[in-house]
Amino acid sequence: MSEFLPIEEQLALIKRGVDSIYSEEDLIAKLKQNRPLRIKLGMDPTAPDLHFGHTVVLNKLRHFQDLGHEVLFLIGDYTARIGDPTGKNTTRPPLSEEDVKRNAQTYAEQVFKILDPAKTKIVFNSQWFSKMNAGDMIALASQLTVSRMLERDDFSKRYNSQTPIAIHEFLYPLVQGYDSVALQADVELGGTDQTFNILMGRTLQGRYDQEAQVCITMPILEGLDGVQKMSKSLGNYIGIDDPAGVMFQKILSMPDTLIARYFELLSFKPMSGIKTLLDEMADGRNPQEIKKILAHELIERFHGAEAAANAHKSAGNRLADGELPVDLPEVSLTIDGDKLFIAQLLNQAGLVKNSAQAKDALKNGSVKVDGAVVGADFAIEKGKTVVVQAGKKAFARVSVA
Repeated sequence: MSEFLPIEEQLALIKRGVDSIYSEEDLIAKLKQNRPLRIKLGMDPTAPDLHFGHTVVLNKLRHFQDLGHEVLFLIGDYTARIGDPTGKNTTRPPLSEEDVKRNAQTYAEQVFKILDPAKTKIVFNSQWFSKMNAGDMIALASQLTVSRMLERDDFSKRYNSQTPIAIHEFLYPLVQGYDSVALQADVELGGTDQTFNILMGRTLQGRYDQEAQVCITMPILEGLDGVQKMSKSLGNYIGIDDPAGVMFQKILSMPDTLIARYFELLSFKPMSGIKTLLDEMADGRNPQEIKKILAHELIERFHGAEAAANAHKSAGNRLADGELPVDLPEVSLTIDGDKLFIAQLLNQAGLVKNSAQAKDALKNGSVKVDGAVVGADFAIEKGKTVVVQAGKKAFARVSVA
């Protein structure tokens, strides 16, 4: 008797939140083999801390584990020394060996907050690349043409704009692709920005007479600003090692428009249960209540049940610069013109006592709109909703209609 769920049920979970599958027919064929598939995810240890954006693909790995498949978590200690050019308009500097080792250790510790250690094999691609000589690398490089490399969007843009492309950058997709050959991967996961690289694994496996892997891409998670991708450098991130109170506060501060997407990509609740919550919100339930449900689940995952139960008590004591308080007040303002200057907004929203205080706050740089300091000439257009801060304690989400 098979230990695996019926293929239709496996597909339903595998396809949850997925952007693309190359190809679904191949995936079905592999599932029909009724064996544990080898699921690969490679991550270069380019930074010591993971955030919720990274967990989108880690969550999908956990889905595969729950279905009975084997996860190969590849730490790219070798590829990190090349430097991933994905999405870059300049050559990315490679990491030192010391940085790679330090960050790799941190990654290994953090991923087991999501993955099942008993079903996870951590591997390092230096295990095979350190044994390759110059001839081996030349043979690998011969597998692809320059014109094929230039089909990649970021390489093409840099070439057309006469921005330098170092020869070693062409090696990165090949090296990542060869990882799949070395591991004999059945499936590789990655973000949509990694599509070219993971398809390279599919190509190279065919060149090395292996059954081609299935490539599954996951969407890039928006950060707390609701616009740009989650990034530590942009300050719009939730770190998986953030204290429970900070994590609680950040989740509750996100725009309501992100609630459905965060539930789908970050929660392990069944989609039927998520739909019920979203329907309740559409019928008038306070979005903050829905966010608290998500916050509780995620905090419990990363910090435990006790921390999740008490996170709301410490949230207010853990505000850092640029972070927002729990239960952000909602203010709606109606105007006659097409825009409202910030000083008027501060007064009408009750964020200052009078016009003189508004003027002083603007003069000393303590007024922020969506996290950015603004001056007296700043205005909010009609139809916009923004988060406004005046000083350390006055906050509101203001809608101008």
